[in-house]
Amino acid sequence: MNESFSQPVEIKRQRAGFMDEVRGFCIICMVIYHVAFDLRYSYNIDIPILFEPWFKYVVQAFAGMFIFISGISSRYSRNNAKRGIQCFFIGMIVTFVFAFFAPSAPVLFGILHFMGVSMMIYAIGEKVILKIPAKIGITICVFLFLLTYGVMWGYLGLFEEFSIALPQFLYDAKLLFPLGFIGGGFSSMDYFPLLPWIFVFLAGAYVGGYAVENKMPAFFYKTHFKPLAIAGRYTLWIYVLHQPIAMGIFFIIFGKI
Repeated sequence: MNESFSQPVEIKRQRAGFMDEVRGFCIICMVIYHVAFDLRYSYNIDIPILFEPWFKYVVQAFAGMFIFISGISSRYSRNNAKRGIQCFFIGMIVTFVFAFFAPSAPVLFGILHFMGVSMMIYAIGEKVILKIPAKIGITICVFLFLLTYGVMWGYLGLFEEFSIALPQFLYDAKLLFPLGFIGGGFSSMDYFPLLPWIFVFLAGAYVGGYAVENKMPAFFYKTHFKPLAIAGRYTLWIYVLHQPIAMGIFFIIFGKI
């Protein structure tokens, strides 16, 4: 069988319980981190380990896992364009809410914006993307992720010592921040640029080909801990509602927001 998975298959797709659980675990970790962030910068209550320099890589690892699973999920969806538009629209609502209630803490291209655009890109280019065999596609995505990891910091490559500097005009343009070209003064409380994260999403889409054809290990399709699986099915609602709920609780406890 062609590894590109470009042809439709007549196989009953199993729900991936383990994937729901991992996604649920990631969203819970994100909620904990955001609450800790609020406590530190709004109420001067510090949780040191969460803000050590090395911990940012832990945060990125969980975010990457969430994005990767979202890429897998794209293979289960019948309409990624619709899902992408809805996700991006909700992201814009978050942007406007923060602009109104917390103008000093903008959200300009957060995870919802990123997910929405990634889904739309995948929907538009799906036929071309899936012409590439899965193993080759995954390899290309890993290479491009490593190559573009430093775009935010002005270079191509994983480490600045072994990198290629990018032209400054890309960063001076100001409007290219969705791609990762951020100029001086740019600020966003939640920021996931397309470069390099789109390649994590696309790698997930290639792996998703194996998932929808029931070629993953048996544990992938089983639910091991139902509460996590439930959280994984409602990640969008959890993301949208967790900050307002947290703010309400903080107001009750501290008497201020």
